Amino acid sequence: MEPLWLFADQLGPHVHATDEMRDREVVLVESTKALRRKRFHRQKLHLVLSGMRHLAEELGDRVRYLEADTYREALERVGEPVVVHAPTSFAAADLVERLRKDGLVSDVLPTPTFALSKAEFDDWAGDRDRFRMEDFYRAQRERFSVLMDGDQPVGGTWNLDHDNREPPPKGEAHLPVPGPWQPTEDDIDEQVRRDLQDVPAVGVDGPRRFAVTHDEAQQALRHFVRHRLELFGPYEDAVMEQDWAMAHSLLSVPLNHGVLHPLDAVHAAEQAYRSQEVPLASAEGFVRQVLGWREYVWQLYWRFGRGYTRRNALRAHTPLPDWFTELDADAVTAACLRSALEGVRDRGWVHHIPRLMVLGNHALQRGYRPAELSEWFRTAFVDGFEWVMPPNVIGMSQHADGGLLATKPYSSGGAYLHRMTDHCGGCAFDPRKRLGEDACPFTAGYWQWVHRHRDLLAENNRTARAVAGLDRLSDLDQVLEQESAREHF
Repeated sequence: MEPLWLFADQLGPHVHATDEMRDREVVLVESTKALRRKRFHRQKLHLVLSGMRHLAEELGDRVRYLEADTYREALERVGEPVVVHAPTSFAAADLVERLRKDGLVSDVLPTPTFALSKAEFDDWAGDRDRFRMEDFYRAQRERFSVLMDGDQPVGGTWNLDHDNREPPPKGEAHLPVPGPWQPTEDDIDEQVRRDLQDVPAVGVDGPRRFAVTHDEAQQALRHFVRHRLELFGPYEDAVMEQDWAMAHSLLSVPLNHGVLHPLDAVHAAEQAYRSQEVPLASAEGFVRQVLGWREYVWQLYWRFGRGYTRRNALRAHTPLPDWFTELDADAVTAACLRSALEGVRDRGWVHHIPRLMVLGNHALQRGYRPAELSEWFRTAFVDGFEWVMPPNVIGMSQHADGGLLATKPYSSGGAYLHRMTDHCGGCAFDPRKRLGEDACPFTAGYWQWVHRHRDLLAENNRTARAVAGLDRLSDLDQVLEQESAREHF
């Protein structure tokens, strides 16, 4: 029976411990070239190596753990063809195909780390050329019978979680929930840290904060559902300076490393609701993220194809500045942008609102190159894989696909950030001002961006009001001049 070769994001028992796979030898490859190909976040590299080495220890004699310059070199040392599950990127799929043609891979099996297969998605998608996540999300709930009463959603509505979003609680530095589950580091983590000392990277080293084994992922899931899910729903869109994790699950790493199956996470949240441990809105908010958005992004990565990252509908051509790529948060004055960069620098992670409405919003307003931005998110975030970022960044964040994924660009001024974060109170910039030394770069930058794309925005009924507002600004020329000269954020 041929050995089973696992990539670093295929580490769970639903990959290697099924009836078909449990008797096969497992091959894990630590590729020096892959580790050094890009300047990844140091903590991201740590999680990848820690996950692979922990699985090797868990499986014992069943594993052949190979360290080599390339995957090809390692598989040539195996001495017989291997089977492999389809990888999660075009680049890795091309590699597998080359290895298959050369006789090093005998069979490529379907990807087992997502709920919906590509064939099932293709059946659902048909010949549509525009996609709405809401349509997909409802189809997912129905297909897997999650939070359903027969053919109807529980509670009689699909979007109860949308009506339950709250700004940060006033006067509080932290949400009243226990902190997130955190693993206990061991000898493997210590050795990983030593081995990474001379590997070029961005960000800083730090304690391992995320689950990288199946057992750890189950512990993290139970802790989240029992102690944090209830407040996740109302506060999932809020941002707090002193509470980086808030009530978020921190399960994106074990999900994207393949040690936690998405249906396990979804069913745990559903059971908490049906046991009356959490309100429906909180359970639905989590289900929407995992069974809706995450699966949607995975499928659209393949659907949109290889050239998707080259899309640039808004003609954004500004290179990413050095302070951004080097995670130099100390060079930034705006409190929300500085805090988001600090989070990436110190943890390789901030939740979806700092990603979309701070980092992404800033990049959109300033016209950063979408492909560069997508690559930055992939390498700088601990949960960033090649399939994750193009739909999230090219489509959702930067609207560079011209509306294939999202019906409108996600840009906002300081008013939104003032409402949904607690950053503005201590910031040197005033979110109410668009002109002057203390003019908020998001508020002023928003109007500059609307002016730059007014024709496009005027044609979209979701953004036409912004153009109407632009025409009422008496100081527009001064704002445009100010923002064209702005060097300090």
